[in-house]
Amino acid sequence: MTSLTSFPSPGRLLRHAVRAIPAAAALATFIHLARGGFRGLHTLEWIEAALVGFLLVGIAVAAWRRAMRGSVGAVIDLRDDLELGGGLIAAAFVVVAIGGGELFPIVYLLMAFLVAFMQRNSGLTLLGVALVFDALVTLVGPVPNVSGFATHAAFLALFSGLYHLVLATRMAAARRAESDAVQKRIREVEERARTFRLVSSGTQDSFSGMSSDEKWLVASVKEIEGAVQAALEIAETGLRTHTCAAFLLTSDDRSLKLYDCRSGSERVQRERFNAGEGIIGGVLKRRAPVRMNSPQGLKGVTHYESGGPSVQALLAVPIIEGSGLVRGVLVADRMANEPFSDQDEKLLSIIAGEVLRSIEVERVMSYIRKTRDEKDRFFRAIEELNRAGSPDQVFVAVLESTRHLAGLDFCAVTLVSEVDGKRMHRVVRMSGVTAQGKALEGQTFVDNNGLVANVVRYGAPLPGRDIKAMDRQIIFDDETQIRGLGALKIFPLVAGDRILGTLVAGSRKKAAFEQDVLRMIEVIAIQAAQAVLRAQLYEQMERMATTDGLTGLFNHRTFQTKADEILAQARRYQRKCSVILTDVDHFKSVNDTYGHPTGDQVLKGVARIIKSLARDTDVVARYGGEEFVIVMPETDAKGAYTISERIREAVKAEIFQTEMGPLKITMSLGIATFPDNGMEKQQLIDLADQCLYHSKRNGRNQSVTVAQMQGGRKLAAAAAEAS
Repeated sequence: MTSLTSFPSPGRLLRHAVRAIPAAAALATFIHLARGGFRGLHTLEWIEAALVGFLLVGIAVAAWRRAMRGSVGAVIDLRDDLELGGGLIAAAFVVVAIGGGELFPIVYLLMAFLVAFMQRNSGLTLLGVALVFDALVTLVGPVPNVSGFATHAAFLALFSGLYHLVLATRMAAARRAESDAVQKRIREVEERARTFRLVSSGTQDSFSGMSSDEKWLVASVKEIEGAVQAALEIAETGLRTHTCAAFLLTSDDRSLKLYDCRSGSERVQRERFNAGEGIIGGVLKRRAPVRMNSPQGLKGVTHYESGGPSVQALLAVPIIEGSGLVRGVLVADRMANEPFSDQDEKLLSIIAGEVLRSIEVERVMSYIRKTRDEKDRFFRAIEELNRAGSPDQVFVAVLESTRHLAGLDFCAVTLVSEVDGKRMHRVVRMSGVTAQGKALEGQTFVDNNGLVANVVRYGAPLPGRDIKAMDRQIIFDDETQIRGLGALKIFPLVAGDRILGTLVAGSRKKAAFEQDVLRMIEVIAIQAAQAVLRAQLYEQMERMATTDGLTGLFNHRTFQTKADEILAQARRYQRKCSVILTDVDHFKSVNDTYGHPTGDQVLKGVARIIKSLARDTDVVARYGGEEFVIVMPETDAKGAYTISERIREAVKAEIFQTEMGPLKITMSLGIATFPDNGMEKQQLIDLADQCLYHSKRNGRNQSVTVAQMQGGRKLAAAAAEAS
């Protein structure tokens, strides 16, 4: 007996190969990152460019597969989430590696997004993946950055968890509120439909996979369509017609369009035709039924195409709403000269009533569809707000969402703050204005009696009356006028017990703000306030974690992390790098003589001077106490000495005004350079510290390099030998 071995087909092998691309791309990228790759855009090698392209292809493949599975209703499993999320995480780490550690918040935002919008198991797994990859980048190498990894891990876990919790809570509350409103509308429509006997019991149960609302809507449509078709069939049979058709007026009331018909002819007019001509035009003008017959054939028949049959008897009944508005006409005709009777007219009038009820249902259906579209836009707006990571992103999202949701012509967001004990308002973003109006962005105005200020003052939407009834429309301040608005509403941005600012919404249409639209904009304003507050807290926490509270410079921990990054780049690309360590001379006597508040004032002033004279690429930090440190990439000892002297001279020239009179201070500075003086960070810091104290021992108020310090020691040793 012979056994045959089955090999996979080429097509199947190709599918497996394509499926493996996302995982392979992410893995290859992180291996290269762990080996010190992607350390600068200007040094990007062809291998790294190829890896980036491979990674983008992997992300595209994962996204395409996820979209295809979603389009056919397939379940998105853990592997699909990990392939797409892993690729995005890899891309974020590449951006951070190229752009520098200050871009690491991109990873925080990406993880918050993934944890919030993917399944919980997928989000937690991706969080673990991000931590593992960060460990590979920060802990693997000659100088493991343990503190940097711990900071990243803490913030990743904190923001992922908080973002998921806040988003889930807010979305649940918003969905409940909107669902209650829609359910109320549906119940009202359902009650009206039952009044007209539009839905029969048991019909809804025949549709599987639909919600109860969807089942009711489908059942009502099917029942109405069936009722109209049955009514036309009855008319065709009972009246012995050649054609029985319902024509409706278009929105401009100038044309008629076929709604439904029963006819033995293929020439019934299915395109729009003039509603004011022929026999039908007379019916619409008179709003009364018309019966006509002629053995020679009727003139003025317009409901057939040219070349249609010759009609010898015709009955037309207008379709009139209870308000007296004409909506269309019901036409019955015969090819033989057999006049329609009074009973025929009565029957066709009853059928016209059935057609009218179907029109009313279509109107209700249109209203429901509009409501659902508004709800979809509303939830998309909420999602956009919750995705926004910075205040600017929040402002853009709230303006775009509000304009699209309510069809507004003008929107603006303002923020309020306290300046010297006074309330100040700032226009942070506007849309729907001219270039001249756009110039108002960033402008501030003091508290006044304008609408924006009053909304902040009272915490309630304004104005409470028609804008045309107002004597003068002061929105921001007296000098800023917004013209051409027919409707205006300003909502407070409320987060807890705080009012952060306002959302200004305006339209040229006078009746733009229906109650439902107002409610949705109000909810968006609440969500926007929460998003602004989250973004501000995020920036504040990031700032607190990386900066010194007194001077505003980087703190010691951030200095250590950034120094590691700069030295790693200098080591990789064989570039020079210098470290300047500074100390305020006789600072203890300043505190003892003038007091600690004056000492703090001195430290702030010194920090300001150092920051202003350092380059944008330099890292300036408070090292501790009265000591400051500057890390200067791609700078040799000569360049570092030049900048150090500028700083020393500027500090020496500064005069600090105190209660005890003017105060002048000096500084001592020590300079060490990589790789001339050392290869490791701590070695460079120790040498810079030795140079600093050499300066202090030799008169203070000077900058000292390692070469100068070593030269001074040689001179001192030679002098000692000579003596």
